[in-house]
Amino acid sequence: MIPYPQKVEINPGSFRLNKNIEISTHKNSFEAVFLKKYLEKEIEANVIIDNKYFEGTVISLLIDKKLKSEEYRLNIRGAEVAIFAKDNRGIFNGIQTLIQLLSSNSPIPNLEITDAPKFQWRGMHLDVSRHFFPKEFIKKYIDYLAMYKMNTFHWHLTDDQGWRIEIKKYPKLTEVGDWRARSMIGRYDDNKYEEKKYGGFYTQEDIKEIVKYASERHITIVPEIEMPGHASAAIAAYPELGCTGQQIKVAEKWGVFDDVFCPKEETFTFLENVLTEVMQLFPSKIIHIGGDEAPKTQWKTNEIAQALIKKEGLKDEHELQSYFIQRIEKFLNKHGREIIGWDEILEGGLAPNARVMSWRGEDGGIAAANLSHEVVMTPGGYCYFDHYQGNPESEPIAFGGYTSTEKVYSYHVIPEKLADDKKKFVLGSQGNVWTEYITTPEQVEYMVFPRITALSEVLWGTNTDFSNFKIRVQNQYPIWEKLKINFNKESINQPLNLPKK
Repeated sequence: MIPYPQKVEINPGSFRLNKNIEISTHKNSFEAVFLKKYLEKEIEANVIIDNKYFEGTVISLLIDKKLKSEEYRLNIRGAEVAIFAKDNRGIFNGIQTLIQLLSSNSPIPNLEITDAPKFQWRGMHLDVSRHFFPKEFIKKYIDYLAMYKMNTFHWHLTDDQGWRIEIKKYPKLTEVGDWRARSMIGRYDDNKYEEKKYGGFYTQEDIKEIVKYASERHITIVPEIEMPGHASAAIAAYPELGCTGQQIKVAEKWGVFDDVFCPKEETFTFLENVLTEVMQLFPSKIIHIGGDEAPKTQWKTNEIAQALIKKEGLKDEHELQSYFIQRIEKFLNKHGREIIGWDEILEGGLAPNARVMSWRGEDGGIAAANLSHEVVMTPGGYCYFDHYQGNPESEPIAFGGYTSTEKVYSYHVIPEKLADDKKKFVLGSQGNVWTEYITTPEQVEYMVFPRITALSEVLWGTNTDFSNFKIRVQNQYPIWEKLKINFNKESINQPLNLPKK
């Protein structure tokens, strides 16, 4: 089982699975139908959903209001299975554990599991701006999160290299900002390009479908709309949003660019209109507004930016970025939403209600938690799944760095130097998948599996013995092969750190 449950009690006897199965439940819920479809497809069982006892295997889905949200109890005894939870979210967690047991092709003993996650933010990220992935793969990706009890999908929808979400008020965002004339290929220093127009975006109907799909699986999608930097695609579509007013191209190479949103009223109107449509599509309480890698070069010479600094009594361009973020936060707060941003939003002063996603190590998260702001810890050295997971000489081209499965498994989400009374502000963590060098769904899978399993156990709070975990991961291989997941078979055998040459 991955993540391993908090408490497992093995009892005498074993589970007997009959091909006639009743799912006994208080109502014909999505969870009951989800389990029914699995049993019919994988076990080839005859399954009914009812609440009347009959001869065969009975799987009962039962509500127990005394349990906490996401907590569940799974009892297996003879031909009877009972899953208890406070709500359907916990029921779904119990079903995922049951499915793993049934998929193991091993005898299942009578047992009792009492289980709940340690962290409330258990996430995976996917960048679809550098490379676009079709709607059906996004659903698969959500399935992968659900398999390992992740509950947050951070969807990076806009960047310099492409704007991937339809905004009806601004059609040029997808007519122009979605398409780049060519793309970098090979290693960055080779400076080679594929001379082919590249693009792709999700319609609002696509997004509604994906949001519903994720919601059924108790996964919250947190959309990211980048600002004030990483804005080349938007400015290419609407040059008046930039600081120069000149026509620029959607970025064709990877990296950080000087083109940022100009902090004028027209820009804030544009962003508020965009975010209004985003809020209509995504029910998530939290909206990610980026805030990272925003060069101040153009602001330093832009008359509007400098006049705004003077008018608002700001110290410098860093405080101007803080002003920019706070404007956006006030707008979203007014509509019942809250922001999260990369740790650069600390520079110049943190917006009053902002959450921080700490990626440049842990310092940003520690600083934000010390200010009593909630944080998601996602330091590159442990949580960046675009890094190599083996020897770079034998692995496909990756962004850089080294993050083996064992290294992910060794991660401690709450920093040791954080004071005890501030630890409660650490919501959890997530794995980040940036796609400069990841061009296909199969490559995404290769970079994610098996590292997602290590992070899932870290976030569940049961990561202790890597040698034991390693055995359990290898037991997942037949499941992945059956699902045709392209996984890295050697990642779990790689050392914690690569030996120095």
